[in-house]
Order: sequence, then C-alpha cells, then structure tokens
Amino acid sequence: MKTGFLLAVVGYVLVIWAAGLRLPGRLGGLESFFLASRRLGAGRVAFSLCASWIGAASLLVSTDEAFREGLSAIWIVGVPAAATLIVLLALARPIRATSGLTLSELMRSRYGKTAGSLTTVLVVWYMTVLAASQMVAAGPFLGAFLGTGPILSLTIAAGIVIVYSAAGGLQAVARTHVVQLVLLVAGVAGMIASLASRVTWSAVRDAAGKLGKGAYFDVLAGVDRNVLIAVSFVLAWTISPIAWQRMQAARSEGAARRGFAGAALLLGLFYAAIVAAGMLFLPLFPDDGNSPPLVTRFVSLEAGSFLGGLVFVTVLAAILSTMDAALNAGAFTLTKDLLGRGTGPSSEGRPLVLARVSTAALAGAALLVAARLGDILKTLGLASTIMAEGLLVPGLAALFLKKRAPLAGLLGLLLGGGYAVVCFLEESGLRLFPVPAWPRSLPLGVGLGAAGFLAGLLIERLRERRPGTGPPVA
Repeated sequence: MKTGFLLAVVGYVLVIWAAGLRLPGRLGGLESFFLASRRLGAGRVAFSLCASWIGAASLLVSTDEAFREGLSAIWIVGVPAAATLIVLLALARPIRATSGLTLSELMRSRYGKTAGSLTTVLVVWYMTVLAASQMVAAGPFLGAFLGTGPILSLTIAAGIVIVYSAAGGLQAVARTHVVQLVLLVAGVAGMIASLASRVTWSAVRDAAGKLGKGAYFDVLAGVDRNVLIAVSFVLAWTISPIAWQRMQAARSEGAARRGFAGAALLLGLFYAAIVAAGMLFLPLFPDDGNSPPLVTRFVSLEAGSFLGGLVFVTVLAAILSTMDAALNAGAFTLTKDLLGRGTGPSSEGRPLVLARVSTAALAGAALLVAARLGDILKTLGLASTIMAEGLLVPGLAALFLKKRAPLAGLLGLLLGGGYAVVCFLEESGLRLFPVPAWPRSLPLGVGLGAAGFLAGLLIERLRERRPGTGPPVA
C-alpha cells in the first residue's frame, strides 16, 4: 500500500463528507430527501448532471477507446451525452408537470398497477447495474494503488458513498457534485497539459501511421458499431430517472432549462478533452493500450507528484459521483413505490429511515452484481438496454397520453423489457435464446417494445369504439 495514495484517499473523503454532510437544516420528508426541496439552481443542476454522467466509462473507457480507435471514440459517451440533454430540453415542461412522481408512479397512473410494478423492477435493476458498473472500475483501480483486494476495494468505494448519500439524499449528493466536478476538470486539464508538453500531434499522426491506423483521425470510422452504442445510450438516458430527478428538483422550469443547456456544453467540452487525451497517449504506449487502463498507468508514472495524486483523486471522483447518483435515484423509486409513498413536510420519521435503508440496500445489491460482471462498457451498455428497450416508448408516451392505456403499457414493457432481460442473461453466461451481442441487439429490442405498445394501444382504442365496452383494467 502506497502511503501517498492512501493519504490522497483520506483527504478526498474528508472533503467530500464535509460537503455532503453540511446540510442547511433538517430534512422535511421524502421530497426534501430525493428532490432537494425543489430548490436546485441552474448551476447546481448543471454541475450535478455533469458529475453524474462523467463516470468510469467516461474517464477510463473513453480514454482507452480514443487510444485504440482515435477520434471516432467521441461517439462512445460524448455524442450521446450532449444529444440526450438537448432532447431533454424539449421535454422539460412535461417532465416537470409530473409533480415529483417517479417514473414508476407515472407509469402506474397511465397503465395500471402491473405496469407500475414492472417499471419499479426495471428502474431499480437499471440503477443497481449502473452503480455496479462504477464499482467494476473502482475495484481494480483502488487495488492497484492501495494494495487492497477486489472485494475490499469495492466495499471501500461503496462505503464512502453510502455515508453522505444515506444521510442527506439529493441535497448531499448535489453538494458533493460541485466538488467532484471541480476535481474532474482540474485533473483532466492537468493530465492533458502534461501530455501536450511531451507529445505533439504530428507524433500522434506518425505513431498511428506506423501502427496501420489509417482512420485514426476519421470521426466516422467504425460508424456502424459506434452509432448503435450512441443510440443505445441516448435512448436510455432520455428516460433515465437521474436526469428526470434533476429536472424536477430545479427551482423553476427556467432553471432546469439553463442547467441542462449548460451541462450539454460542459459535457461536450469535457468529452472532447478526454478523446484528445486518449489520442495523445498513443506515442507514449505504442505497443499496447490494454489492461491496466491508460489513466491508471499515467497515475503510476506520476506517482509521488502532485499531478499523480490529483489524477488519482479525479478517477475516484468520476467513479463515485456516478455511483451516488445511481443509488439515490434508485432509492427514490424503491422507497416511494415499494416501501412508502408519503411526501411533503408531514412525512417524517419512518419514510426517511426507509429511504436511507433503501440507499444502503441498493449499494449492497450493486456489490453483488459488480462481483459478477467485469467489463465496464459492457455492463453500462447492458444497463442502458433495460431502459431503452423496456421503458423508452411507454415512458415517453405516458407524458402525453390523456387516457389510460393499460394494455399498451403492459405489452410494451413485457416485450421490450423481456428482451432486454434475455440479452442480459445471455451476456452473463445464462444462454436461454440466441440473441445478437450488445449493441447490435438494440434495434430488435426497441422495435419489440414499440410494436407491443402500439399493438396494445390499437386494441384498446378499438375496444373503446364498441358500444358498452370499456378499456381493460390492470
């Protein structure tokens, strides 16, 4: 165990806990715990969104992808992140009109209890897998520098997050995200400055030529696979409870719009910097860019320096800021939809205890998933299919439907969500049916979900036209 990195972890944890546990007053209920009393300004909305979405895939996987594939790596996370926020800007009004409902509650109000319960299962599972994808990164990263075993490393990461997430909910998470984003920007800027002082772009071009990477500077290289990955993330993040939660927590629609627009700009710049960093690594490691991740290797090279400690903490900030957002959003659904539905100032005591227990329980479940899955990008991709294939069509339609449509919602969830589950089991080694690997499995899954929803909607509307026939009850 290296003392310098241990001290960096201790210092980082103390700063994060100080920010997260410094609450302005007593929490008033579930709305205060999960929606920050609807008082987030545009700046905190933007910072929290950026910190939530700059995770292990953004910092570690995207850098390695840029190293291997070049400029086209911007499609992996950068393009979908900015595109999703632009789409959500158009949905700001209907999302805020849901008045603090979770996605499950919205689905229940439009499609019935069964659809609401299925949505709860899918959302909680998605958030658990998303948190697990960050733990998958935290395990080997902490182990490499602290000398801890995989399980202990995962437990350390989860424990840091649980303390402030369970104590203060979204208020605490949003406060820590301000600190996390500052660290992320500082660390990546320092790393790029260091790389730029050692490597020129002509050296990158020469190295790419020697390695036979003729399309290294072609943003459209591998476009078929990259577009599918980008579309998978856009569809999933458009319906993501993390984004919807921050939209609802903003103090006004204007603050939400400004926050999302600011986040789109910040994320676009950040991911461009990440891709640039990955490409600048090529002349330094021309032999291979495999395990461990390049950023981890950079920290090792800079061990003992201020920059090494800063980038080390930056990686932790990326991992934990996405993990805490996933746990908080998942606990929001679990608490309100399964354990207790009280909101407002009068809902004190038991609901808050349940909210904190839910946060800790989801962290425990994520630990178990992380121990099973070892590929960060694949884990994140499989999580995204759950939302894109199962919830996208019925979820967005629920924002605009004037009449209840139980059969439409149920068929959309069963076909799209069922296919996503089969794909997940296939990638986990439980082969039930032959299905394409992610991301090529996405079009069929989204198509099944949409077909089920439209078929159910058509059947219900035809039933309504028959005299004496009402809509089915779920």
